[in-house]
Amino acid sequence: MPKIRLDKNVFDASKQRVEFVFDNFEKIYLSFSGGKDSTVMLHIVMEEAIKRDRKIAVMIVDLEGQYKLTIKHMKECIDMYKNNIDLYWVCLPLHLRNAVSVFEPFWLCWDEDKKNDWIRDAPQNSITDISFFPFFRKGMEFEEFVPEFGEWYSEGKTTACLVGIRADESLNRFRTIASNNKIKFKEKQYTTKITENVFNVYPIYDWTVEDIWTYHGKFKKRHNELYDLMHKAGLPLSLQRICQPYGDDQRRGLWLFHLIEPETWAKVVARVNGANSGALYVQDTGNINGYGKITKPENHTWKSFSELILNTLPEKTSEHYKNKIFTFIKWWEKRGYEKGICDYAPSILESKGLAPSWKRICKTLLRNDYWCKGLHFTQHKTEAYEKYLKLKKEQREVNKFNL
Repeated sequence: MPKIRLDKNVFDASKQRVEFVFDNFEKIYLSFSGGKDSTVMLHIVMEEAIKRDRKIAVMIVDLEGQYKLTIKHMKECIDMYKNNIDLYWVCLPLHLRNAVSVFEPFWLCWDEDKKNDWIRDAPQNSITDISFFPFFRKGMEFEEFVPEFGEWYSEGKTTACLVGIRADESLNRFRTIASNNKIKFKEKQYTTKITENVFNVYPIYDWTVEDIWTYHGKFKKRHNELYDLMHKAGLPLSLQRICQPYGDDQRRGLWLFHLIEPETWAKVVARVNGANSGALYVQDTGNINGYGKITKPENHTWKSFSELILNTLPEKTSEHYKNKIFTFIKWWEKRGYEKGICDYAPSILESKGLAPSWKRICKTLLRNDYWCKGLHFTQHKTEAYEKYLKLKKEQREVNKFNL
């Protein structure tokens, strides 16, 4: 879908979208992370709430591994708008990705069994009781919790969840906005139905990162000062992100912790396996992380190198990858590769996912790309994953697929 220019600036357009939300939804809540995008959205939305003398909910899903500056910023924002906010600051044990270790590929934030190792204490008045939400179960995925929260909060009424994402940040985010296959609210392209009663609404979807900082510069609203330190550290605007530190994309910012908040860094290292080595080597390219150009050992094919890597992994992690590789190969068998996939393919085809190869599999393994997004897989929900493992093991045995 091509971009269509509007005859207005993005600030005025976003304000009109927020007005539309207040006019048409019975209940409203805002997802707030303390990042630059959700902060701008909070300011715009709260101005409208104050003008209408209306309260809205603010949901903060706190993933424990946060900078002190981010927590300070969020507390200041909440206090600034407290008369118009119903706060849900969630500090519950969620199942999160740890991309810096093959031995501990996941971790549980706010795990009561590891309270002595927490990076920080839960904020006062935050939700820490696992029985607070009737739908919650220990170890839920973040992606499972968010829609469940929305449906619970809706109480059967039409509900808007305001989300501060921008289409120019990634192709997936652009698709979220531009898709013609989704259910929209009153045909507004910037809305997406996520549950029976809840629609995500993206008021600032067409902003650029420059628009975000122009807003702050013009209106002098409160912003997260962590970004100022990121700028001083030499990080370009496009790479300045705030989220849990151990994820597949987020791990590339681990090195910043010991520069910006060394006292927090010590706890980040102690919290999960692999954080220190991840910070040391995550910026490297080549075989150490699978980024850029990779090479295989002498006398190895890409297939034998992949098998070598699999044999060095912990058994559970190795089994996980073998299931993914089996599914990948079987999918391509039905699309012209009956005799098996190639050892390597032209780089331009591999990069676009248009051809299968063992080199592509090898790069996925070197990257510790646990969900194999490089092979075009998506993340499983927790409750479905065990069933998936059992099914794939049975299919591998039937097909005599061994690595």
